[in-house]
Amino acid sequence: MSGLKPSAGERAFDALNIVVLTLLSLAFLIPFLSVLSTSLISAEEAMRRGAFILVPERIDFGAYDMLLNRGKIIYNAYKVTLFRVVVGTLLNLLFTSMLAYGLARRTLPGRNALVLIIFLTMIFHGGLIPNYMLIDKLGLKDTLWVLILPGLISAWNLFIMRNFFLTLPEELEESAVIDGANPAVILWKIVMPLSMPAIATIGLFYAVHHWNDWFGASIYINSQNKLPIQVIMRNILLTGIVHDETQVQYIRDPPPASSLKSAIIIISTLPILFVYPFIQRYFVKGMLVGSIKG
Repeated sequence: MSGLKPSAGERAFDALNIVVLTLLSLAFLIPFLSVLSTSLISAEEAMRRGAFILVPERIDFGAYDMLLNRGKIIYNAYKVTLFRVVVGTLLNLLFTSMLAYGLARRTLPGRNALVLIIFLTMIFHGGLIPNYMLIDKLGLKDTLWVLILPGLISAWNLFIMRNFFLTLPEELEESAVIDGANPAVILWKIVMPLSMPAIATIGLFYAVHHWNDWFGASIYINSQNKLPIQVIMRNILLTGIVHDETQVQYIRDPPPASSLKSAIIIISTLPILFVYPFIQRYFVKGMLVGSIKG
């Protein structure tokens, strides 16, 4: 069977697949290349050639120089964002895994009622004004913790991790109990090492949320030095300028607004893109296994 040559129809189908997938790849890649190229053009070229430039005539790093070398606003925003992503994701995984493990125990009294209450939070929300009043009363407003603590556990991610725990054989825990292990030891020494696909998947969800979220910071943060990178990016995208002139040195020939906007998109997007290749092998497995059993 392995020596049979593909028929003409099969070869034509393979060729058509290659052409279609290549065109789709280009369609997804061209917008990113356009943003990258726009971030590398000078003001003179932008005025002469217009807005859409795929290949710049001369590479100009004026936008990156203005954002990275002549000010500290981007670095401050990156520090806040990295703190939020690292600390927030670790705390999210810690509390989500502990609650999911408890809800996955069939001997837990009132387990179904707790699951129903958590599910209702996915449907009904208190609204922005009650949330703002609660954050203010708790003293979290204008602190970095307001970016982490209110969303410490996501109900959706909780159910995915809980369902993954339900797929683990009960015999493993029973044998650990016979050996004298308590629930904490079972969770950290047995369940967690076996749940790396689910942990990596949920961790990616949390990390991407922390990286991309701007709304919470724009509502609850007032200090300029506590704003994450996405809020800074949004302000520049809306206005084309950096508001806080004390944090960016004056440039005699500043880059065009389009280059500045594109540069901040590249700066704020590339780091999170590098995370995907390291977690991708866990991603599909974690999603599929976590959705089988309920």
